[in-house]
Amino acid sequence: MLASVASLATGQAAVRGILTAAGLSVCLAAPAAQAQTAAPDVLQAVRPPVARPEPDFTRLVKASGNTVVNIGVAREALQRRQNGALPQDRVDESTLGSGFIVGADGYILTNAHVVARGSAISVKLNDRREFKARLLGIDSISDVALLKIDATGLPVIRIGDPARIEVGEWVLAIGAPYGFSNSVTAGIVSAKGRTLPGADYMPFLQTDVPINPGNSGGPLFNMRGEVIGINSRIYSNSGGYQGLSFAIPIDVAMRIKEQLQAKGYVTRGRIGVVVQEVSQALAQSFGLPKPAGALVSYVAPYGAAARGGLQPGDVILKVDRRDVVQSADALSYVADRTPGERVTVQIWRSRALQTLDMSVDASETAALAAPQQQAQPEIPLGMTVRSLQPQERTLFKVDGGLLVERVNLTASRTGVKVGDVVLALNGQSVSTIEGLLDVIRQTGGSSALLVQRGTTRLFVPLELPKPVHEETQTELDP
Repeated sequence: MLASVASLATGQAAVRGILTAAGLSVCLAAPAAQAQTAAPDVLQAVRPPVARPEPDFTRLVKASGNTVVNIGVAREALQRRQNGALPQDRVDESTLGSGFIVGADGYILTNAHVVARGSAISVKLNDRREFKARLLGIDSISDVALLKIDATGLPVIRIGDPARIEVGEWVLAIGAPYGFSNSVTAGIVSAKGRTLPGADYMPFLQTDVPINPGNSGGPLFNMRGEVIGINSRIYSNSGGYQGLSFAIPIDVAMRIKEQLQAKGYVTRGRIGVVVQEVSQALAQSFGLPKPAGALVSYVAPYGAAARGGLQPGDVILKVDRRDVVQSADALSYVADRTPGERVTVQIWRSRALQTLDMSVDASETAALAAPQQQAQPEIPLGMTVRSLQPQERTLFKVDGGLLVERVNLTASRTGVKVGDVVLALNGQSVSTIEGLLDVIRQTGGSSALLVQRGTTRLFVPLELPKPVHEETQTELDP
């Protein structure tokens, strides 16, 4: 079986620990005659190396362990009858994950895949108190979600700087693998700025910290007791830990958190390009002194990059004076910018440096939760959309709509594809992400999404959560 990148959310058996092996140095004594005539530098050379003490995590765990929480998620799923015939039955499922406290008044960060499509979310603190949680917002692109519980005076995790972490440094994770709460594992940082399939915006931290189902959403600490990442994925062909774990850098997660807390969804800057890594062979073919930057393989028509003069074959070396080392850096730097801002892009074209200036467009994530005052589960659209540019409206011959730029597994199963233009939901036209959300919150259950694909229009069936007022009424019925 080919190895695959796996997101972690739950588990029910086994627990994994850490065995740290101390190296043993053996030194043999030299004959006496040789020892008397040996030069001092020779004696120095045969001295055994001074052993470095093993790291002690006890203080870190005592100081920061109470900021980590366990998250329980209940989901309502469809199950086919044994003969495969319809109708389908609804069954309850439950999963476990981890999270950590970022606000004394009850704000908690975790992974989006931990709480996605949850009908009920609970949070258990280190002191064993349990709370019902509200999902304030979810961003499937970064795999970050923000929860809120009704509590005050909570211990808050200390935020670190992932840019200061060095490859080879010790790091520590606290979480609930397979439901074993408050489990502590440790390892080292293996690499920085890793890109993974389907996550080209994210410069992951790679570690060898043992991470298993249930660890997802938990913190990754440095030795100063500061969180530097959210444990998110493993690379495995078995579904369990195999020495490759990946964490979302905390600075990226906190920027997502601020947007989710303020408006419930995430707006990213975009310039409309597809990029790839620059290998040694490609660097030589383009005349670059070393393999670095982001090679542009596609430029979206009418997008910011096209308007700014970027072309396929250009290599992006800097964005606003920030070096682009990995291809993900270019997209990440642009994503951090506010739509409408201008950025300066240094490129390599025709074996020479050039500088381009362009305005950043907006890309908004539609897989998000209800506003803060409503306790509604995630809206399971699972796609990233943006408003159409005037030229694109002319191209598609539409007055409004939203262009689908990315779909996750949930959306792809419904039949939505990248490049579709969302025109209406349940007969109500949409032109902005806020308008789409308004329609979703007013409706629920079996719904129909009208999209335009090329010159063809078709309906895509969706199963949406029922509005909050309908669920409340059901609970009150005798």
